[in-house]
Amino acid sequence: MPKTLTVAPAQAAPARRMVWLLGPALVAGVAYLDPGNVAANMTAGATFGYLLVWVVVLGNLMAWLIQYLSAKLGIVTGQSLPDLLGHRIRRPWARRLYWLQAELVAMATDVAEVIGGAVALNLLFGIPLLWGGVITGVVSMLVLTVQSRRGARAFETVVITMLIVIVIGFCAGILFSPPDAGGLVQGLVPRFEGTESVLLAASILGATVMPHAIYAHSSLARDRFPLTDTAPADRERRLLRATRWDVTIAMAVAGTTNLIMLLLAASSLAGVPGTDSLEGAYAALSAGLGPVVATLFAVGLLASGLASTSVGAYAGSEIMKGLLHVRVPLLARRLVTLIPALVILGLGLDPTLALVLSQVVLSFGIPFALIPLVWLTAQRGLLGRYRNRLATTVAGAAASVFLVALNALLIWLVVTGG
Repeated sequence: MPKTLTVAPAQAAPARRMVWLLGPALVAGVAYLDPGNVAANMTAGATFGYLLVWVVVLGNLMAWLIQYLSAKLGIVTGQSLPDLLGHRIRRPWARRLYWLQAELVAMATDVAEVIGGAVALNLLFGIPLLWGGVITGVVSMLVLTVQSRRGARAFETVVITMLIVIVIGFCAGILFSPPDAGGLVQGLVPRFEGTESVLLAASILGATVMPHAIYAHSSLARDRFPLTDTAPADRERRLLRATRWDVTIAMAVAGTTNLIMLLLAASSLAGVPGTDSLEGAYAALSAGLGPVVATLFAVGLLASGLASTSVGAYAGSEIMKGLLHVRVPLLARRLVTLIPALVILGLGLDPTLALVLSQVVLSFGIPFALIPLVWLTAQRGLLGRYRNRLATTVAGAAASVFLVALNALLIWLVVTGG
């Protein structure tokens, strides 16, 4: 049977103070607004208009379910998803293989985030991309230092402040270029138009349903709400109710912002040459909507890179600790995972293409995080009365099947040139 839980006196507040229980989902939700999201959504809107609106909406609905299950797992069991898998995957070689794919996903995430921060610094201040990547890495280390020395609550405050900047920066343009209502409605009808649209759909889902956010959220919830031997049932229910609100707010913010990015590109950038890159989108926004909107976009991109790379480094550390039972200092890990992004920037490769492809890598990692999450949260012996209901398990299984099928279709289309 799972441990019962309680919260510290300051957290066991009455309903009117439930707001103080919010935070972990907003931190994990930053992963849904990283530079990979920007590249995927802006490219999709500029290239296909409103065609892939349905992908963003569907991805956000799946994200709500997934993040709630992740948080519930951490709260009720007092362990993260990597912790639980590390104990249940008995064979060392199998555990190492599982860690390897999770680590590659985390590194792909880091590539997107560091490159996004470097591009933003280049747009704002003309800093060369390689040095922009270095600066992004250094600032992320400072943010991680807050988490290491001041604890979860201080880390949440820093990241949520950046989240506010991200939302303002990415959403300001829609006030000056509202979307076409008819196109928006048509975009809710699921369909594709060739291989490239499937690739972008997989990229959007990889950027929306983030594997490392699944791993991280269970750890954030575990650390924020420590367990003791006994607790009144009403406190358990209150905490899980607050978690549902936390996830709902976080996913509403992330989903709306992602949708607005695609709509902004569809209404302002469709057919404009060069808008399949972040630099081109910035230039087009500046020419079409003015330098203020473009500058806000670049500031949002910078905040996105800084916040999400910090959360990504935290997730990678938890993955390694849980699966390999090896704890590497966050700052040391930050230095190592910074290398691939700096290599890409140093070689002069197309940063926007690297961002989009990194999100496709994330999409392939989703089933490896999602399927174990759904399975574990359905176990009576692990979660007791808080295990999934049948409908929840069915919904999670359906999401897993859809994501696996989309990736299989993507591979088939790319191989056959269909």
